[in-house]
Amino acid sequence: MAKKVVATLKTGKGKEYSKVITMTKSPKTGAYSFKEVIVHNDHVQDAIVASRK
Repeated sequence: MAKKVVATLKTGKGKEYSKVITMTKSPKTGAYSFKEVIVHNDHVQDAIVASRK
């Protein structure tokens, strides 16, 4: 079933989007947390910069 999902993303408008995963470290505990965002390819750098703030 996963192959069908991947195939549909490659044929349609799915090529225009990327998943951005950012990692942040908690200053209190030192633990890492991950945040996933799906953004348009034109806005990948904006999403990375926004996650650093």
